[in-house]
Amino acid sequence: MKYVQLSLLLLAFLSGCGLETKTLEKFYNDDLYEVTKITIVDGNTGESATSTDQEKVKLLMDDIRNIEFIPDEDQSKRDGFNYSITFYQDEKKVFQFGVNEINGNYYHTKPDITPVIDDFYSFIKEEEN
Repeated sequence: MKYVQLSLLLLAFLSGCGLETKTLEKFYNDDLYEVTKITIVDGNTGESATSTDQEKVKLLMDDIRNIEFIPDEDQSKRDGFNYSITFYQDEKKVFQFGVNEINGNYYHTKPDITPVIDDFYSFIKEEEN
């Protein structure tokens, strides 16, 4: 019985390997300040907003660069999303993530990234109109 418990514990440990708490900067693996364009898609409405204003892009990077993405225990597949954020360098798409998903893995953030993205999205959406 002890071997079965040990095997289950080892299996649980190994299944969680590779997922660790990281900042967005660690996921991106490049200089966030090299991003020249950001597009945000609102998953609730399907609408999007884009900014190429380098001052605004830098301000967003300042706000999100040190937010921690903490792996959720439940990694089962989910439907839908609140926001999808895409980074570009010039016109080349270089990184895409959601407020609770990166590379097919699910996270919660500390502090919560959603209000930051929500404010930025509203700000650039307002400017587009």
